[in-house]
Amino acid sequence: MLDLEAFSAKLDQATPQARLELVLALDPRAQADLFEAAAGFRAVTLDDLVPAPTAPMTGVAHEGRNSLWAFTRFAKVFYRPDDATAGGELWGFNRTSAVVATAVGPGYYVAYPRSPFEVLVDYLRLPPRPLPGGPKILSNSARLSRFVYHHTQDTLRGVSQHVSIGRAARDGTLLDNWFVLCRG
Repeated sequence: MLDLEAFSAKLDQATPQARLELVLALDPRAQADLFEAAAGFRAVTLDDLVPAPTAPMTGVAHEGRNSLWAFTRFAKVFYRPDDATAGGELWGFNRTSAVVATAVGPGYYVAYPRSPFEVLVDYLRLPPRPLPGGPKILSNSARLSRFVYHHTQDTLRGVSQHVSIGRAARDGTLLDNWFVLCRG
């Protein structure tokens, strides 16, 4: 059984490199177990994803590993909008290998609080304008994105100060697809 308190403390005390190595070592079963254990454990907020002192429209990368059988490494890049009308949300995209980015697309999203303990990464919505340093905004129904991001929403739960765990759903149905993120 996972001792989430101890694991969270270990992540918080680790150096950035050691923390990333711990996170990237989590296999699919460990990711699924961590997601379940993290329910109500630690709130994850928009400030956890993009710390408050970060300038608007500055990308904050969260290195990740998913539970898929291929193309397991990626990063979610989150931006705090500079538009006051977009308060309470973040904009972002998935940074992947050149092969995946070309064939699938960047997977743009809008993220916002789902509950006091969760953030929803919503691929049903796209940022209203380009993000500095990001690829061209592409619909999540274009290319092979249709099979990856289209009609998808990810639920993020907090694990530690820098680490969150997520699970994907499509059209409201939970998928057997988990991922762990580590803010650099």
